[in-house]
Amino acid sequence: MKAILFDQPGDEDQLYIGEVPDPQPGPGQVLLHVAATALNRADLLQRQGKYPVPPGGSDILGLEVAGTIIEVGEGVTDYAVGDNVCALVNGGGYAQMIAVDVVRLLRLPERLSFTKAAAVPEVFLTAFQALHWIAGLRSGETVMVHAGASGVGTAAIQLAKHAGARVIATASAHKHQPLFDLGADHCVDYRQGDFAEAALEYTDGQGVNVVLDFVGAPYLEQNLRALARDGRMVSLAALGGARVENISLAPLLLKRLQLTGTTLRSRSNDYKARLIADFREKIWPAFADRSLKTVVDTIYDWEEVADAHRYMASNANVGKIVLTIGD
Repeated sequence: MKAILFDQPGDEDQLYIGEVPDPQPGPGQVLLHVAATALNRADLLQRQGKYPVPPGGSDILGLEVAGTIIEVGEGVTDYAVGDNVCALVNGGGYAQMIAVDVVRLLRLPERLSFTKAAAVPEVFLTAFQALHWIAGLRSGETVMVHAGASGVGTAAIQLAKHAGARVIATASAHKHQPLFDLGADHCVDYRQGDFAEAALEYTDGQGVNVVLDFVGAPYLEQNLRALARDGRMVSLAALGGARVENISLAPLLLKRLQLTGTTLRSRSNDYKARLIADFREKIWPAFADRSLKTVVDTIYDWEEVADAHRYMASNANVGKIVLTIGD
């Protein structure tokens, strides 16, 4: 089969379409013909040599796919050839075929296209894990979602509203209206002043109950100020830097704050299977009735993968960037 490859770490021009062996489904797996995959920040970091592949993961980029089952492995009874599904995978999504454990699959509702389905697994499961499994979000609470226009950000806004929470999103000013359309209650331009003050003003001085952060060190001091008593911050990335200096821990103690760091890709297969099962039961039906939706900014043919990576690096997108996979 063909797949998008790179021979050494580097820029987008390292990517090319080449030949690799066809995957074979093992027991409890299915073989998918991949119709679409979606970009994630981890793809860019892995291409640059900054994100080592976890043990058992594929060297091929791509953490989520949508496609059609073309073969079932031993012991598979709940899925059949011809079923349309999407899945969270441990790499390998930038390819024509992929073998996937059935516990990773989500069966596509009739009206959900491959391009939209490919944009679900990584970002919605990341946001679901952060909001529900880690932060324990409750109805009536207030969440601050940084990078609100990112794939995870647009998913988190919707999931928080679905849970009955209020949402403050940070993003560039020109991206605010799409976030309001997704359900954000208040938007803050992170380039214009102190977002902690904006959050405190919006909450009448009480602060937010949950912060989802992707930026890291530059935001930590403001995040601590923005959090309410017994607030929870979940750190999903440190795109702005990881080293913190000269920041007081007093708010952490005085307000009884919880700070948790997490990634999804490095989690065990058992953890991911349990997370997906919980998501499938509690959240996936909302895609069938369209109360939740994927936000696809741009669709590229896989021959344009270098352009897709450049576009993601520019941070111009609102929502997901999708690659359609050629025959």
